[in-house]
Amino acid sequence: VSTVEHVLAALAGCGVHNARIEMAGQEAPILDGSARPFALEILRHGIKHLDAPLKVLRILREVTYQSGSAWAKLIPHSEPWISFHIDFEDSAIGIQQKSLTLTNGSFIRELCDSRTFCQNKDVQAMWANGLALGGTMENAVVVDGDTVLSPGGLRHKDEAVRHKMLDALGDLYLAGAPIIGHYIGHCSGHETTNGLLRALFQDEDAYEWVKCDSDLYRIL
Repeated sequence: VSTVEHVLAALAGCGVHNARIEMAGQEAPILDGSARPFALEILRHGIKHLDAPLKVLRILREVTYQSGSAWAKLIPHSEPWISFHIDFEDSAIGIQQKSLTLTNGSFIRELCDSRTFCQNKDVQAMWANGLALGGTMENAVVVDGDTVLSPGGLRHKDEAVRHKMLDALGDLYLAGAPIIGHYIGHCSGHETTNGLLRALFQDEDAYEWVKCDSDLYRIL
């Protein structure tokens, strides 16, 4: 199953650590291009507390993965943090950076409604080749130079970097548990974050599994 990052981000951001998901198809639905529809449904139905311990992944030392000019790293931190820096040629996006703690509902307030984004020339090329036919100006932020073509414009002035943070959170949840540490990404994407997780699990001294106590649970 592909394009699962928005679903996983919603699970991670809403504190869901055990779920069964059934899907008819080979990819998750794009909906509005963000994780908000998934997050709102989770909040609407509520969370069931299970009589089982929660294990989290604590970062003990820095791990870095680089692919070309893009890189990502995980460093020790007492809480789950994420920082991101992007640099795009289209001035509607340009250079953006943001740092955020992923505690106390910040995912819902700050990230979940930020949509995926792309350049208009890429959309036209995909459509011409019979790809992304379900994509519209309504479920992605489409930019062309200094112009945002999507109706209604941006939901946040820095919506692009917020969405990259959302994607990274979903990608990191492929680890199978919450990560206590600071993720830092520079122009990174799915491949970079996936490579970072692989590098992490190859270094057994860089992390430890910790049973979540009441104090740790409060920040998740």
